[in-house]
Amino acid sequence: MKKITFIILLLFYWSASHSQGTNKPQVLIITTGGTIASKTNAPLIEGHDLIQAVPELSNYATIEVDEFINIGSSKMTPLIWLQLVKHIREAINSNPEITSIIITHGTDTMEETAFFLNLTHQSKVPIVLVGSMRSSNEISADGPANLINAVRVGISPEAIGRGVMVVMNDNISAARDLLKMNNRRVDAFPATELGFIGFCDPEKVTFYRSPIKLHTFESEFNVYDLDNLPKVDIVQDFAGLDSKILSYFLNRSNQGLVISSFAGGRLSQGIISEINNLPATHKPIVISSSIKGSRIMGSNPQETPIIIANDLPSNKARILLMLSLTITSKIDEIQDFFNKY
Repeated sequence: MKKITFIILLLFYWSASHSQGTNKPQVLIITTGGTIASKTNAPLIEGHDLIQAVPELSNYATIEVDEFINIGSSKMTPLIWLQLVKHIREAINSNPEITSIIITHGTDTMEETAFFLNLTHQSKVPIVLVGSMRSSNEISADGPANLINAVRVGISPEAIGRGVMVVMNDNISAARDLLKMNNRRVDAFPATELGFIGFCDPEKVTFYRSPIKLHTFESEFNVYDLDNLPKVDIVQDFAGLDSKILSYFLNRSNQGLVISSFAGGRLSQGIISEINNLPATHKPIVISSSIKGSRIMGSNPQETPIIIANDLPSNKARILLMLSLTITSKIDEIQDFFNKY
């Protein structure tokens, strides 16, 4: 009798354990390379090997791995962004059970990829980008802990509808706010004035706020049928800039231009002399601040091609201008996009 009871209990616990395993949330990890997939003086680690090196991930979710690309993120391009957001939509459409998308990514262009996806991923399925500042074979490599935390954030019910997020060093950042401020330290992405949106503590994931600006499922930027994006250049202003430099970029075969200005949007005489007399019908010129976290106050001058980037740095202003140009070339309408997003 005792033996029969023992067998019944054993079957019960096996059934419960099996049931819990199959009921784990499904997470798709898309790998793109970067430091998190690197070893010192060695080729980048392939996606499946990267994930298999962190077996603890299976404690939280059923993991599927998809190696999308394997590059250092300094080699990221707008064409790859387009391919990536389309790839994500296809993955979600083919498997509606996917709870979240985790993207491993290098930190050089992480803030740009995150912001692009934040504006083009037209779904509430959470996307979390994650990387590392140390290679996988360094002492105290931060990649495994970051990756586990990214999965924990992605499967949190509170992550739904908060836009694209980045998880690094136990912190959760909104894609729009993310700024890389150090080239080496594990806290290379500190909180901006707006603060982190949440934290990954050992006991639980906690969110404290949501982004206010429009994003993801609210976005007007449908790029799924596009093969390329409008070309937009960035010009860095500096003391004594020769106006011929700006003239060169104004006459290039681009569809818009971003000028990274001094603090508050102030410009050198070389810039002012070139843009003062441009008509409103000229291709759009966005003025951003070169001071990270800075804001440009005021509105865009009427009857000019000038657009104010508000608090967006030049690299993110370029992305928003590229996407805006897929819809309109009217200056006031583009300025409205910069105010909403």
